[in-house]
Amino acid sequence: MSYGSPGLIMSPGLPGGITNVPFEPPKELFRYGEQALWSTQLFAANSTVAGNSYRLFSTGLGQAGQGFAQLSEAETSLREGGRIPAGQAFDVFGISCHVYMGVTSGAGVLTLSTPTDTSPLIGNLLNLQNNSVLQWSFLNTVIDVAPTALVGAGGGAFGSVSQNAAGSNLGHLNNGAGQLWLYRAAAVALPGQTVFNMVIKFGAYASVITAANSVAARISLVGNYKTAMVVG
Repeated sequence: MSYGSPGLIMSPGLPGGITNVPFEPPKELFRYGEQALWSTQLFAANSTVAGNSYRLFSTGLGQAGQGFAQLSEAETSLREGGRIPAGQAFDVFGISCHVYMGVTSGAGVLTLSTPTDTSPLIGNLLNLQNNSVLQWSFLNTVIDVAPTALVGAGGGAFGSVSQNAAGSNLGHLNNGAGQLWLYRAAAVALPGQTVFNMVIKFGAYASVITAANSVAARISLVGNYKTAMVVG
């Protein structure tokens, strides 16, 4: 029984028959999925932030920048600062901004797990929420997103603070109760090799960061990715 003649395309025929299998490996394969990209800015204790702008996604993993001596995976997911890698593309449909507190020990060791449970620390949180805006930066083009107060963390600890009879504060305040900033109609497209930053820009009436504690702001971009896969 013949399954075709030389020089003719083979047909799959009836269901369950021969399928159209290519004779060569495919040239283009892509992996799709949902993912977040994130980057963090550290505002050191006693820093003056009024009128200043801070560029996130400018420093890659393991490098010094954005207020840190070195960014770990908790602070950024970018291997290369300021650019989407070649062979990848990312569509952003949500932005979050998570604000949290830290302290530097006498030995100079920074930790970022301080509860936001005192008036000065709550003031740090409100200072950033009330006195800054988020912006996209594409080379020479800057696009305003929204006041930071509208861009929630999308999760994390939040609630209220109370004081017991001994005068100790109990609880934690955080912007985690707020929802992500969502692009409802169209995502922000970041093709491969796109040069970009997110900017936290403070207004003229922002307070000085408290002397005892640092403040960190982690911006996460939530969206879909497309990655070219190496064949052969």
